[in-house]
Amino acid sequence: MVKKQTYTLEEAKRKLENYCVYQERCHKEVRQKLQEMHMIPEAIDVIIVHLLEHNFLNEERFAKAFVRGKFSIKKWGKYRLTSELKKKDISKTNINQAINEIDDENYYNVFNHLAQKQVLSITDKNKYKKRKKLADYLLYRGWESDLVYKKVNELIP
Repeated sequence: MVKKQTYTLEEAKRKLENYCVYQERCHKEVRQKLQEMHMIPEAIDVIIVHLLEHNFLNEERFAKAFVRGKFSIKKWGKYRLTSELKKKDISKTNINQAINEIDDENYYNVFNHLAQKQVLSITDKNKYKKRKKLADYLLYRGWESDLVYKKVNELIP
């Protein structure tokens, strides 16, 4: 029989402080981690308040770091970024603040580069299939549909 690890309140606080220091976390991730540690709801609330008071947990900072990272590394568009943050229960205000930090010029440059790179990798000879593949790829990555269809028409006339 496997013995479940138990933690005192102080041990759990230290463990979660390290968890938050390692990488920005949202409230939902921290709550989930505490539940996995089999902490009681009252202890979870005490620990989350402690993390907030000592600035280990900051939803605004998390949203901005998330958007920066996913935009620059995964090349996600604003729709995908917004929906992923909503899944993490981030407030609309924090989502908008984070999204607005993306420089418009950089946003369109990344989009154009991504579209041109992708169109070269599509080997389909059928123009309509090629257009659909490009559009699907860009829409899946969360780019706005008006941008996507304009670019598809431009790159595959």
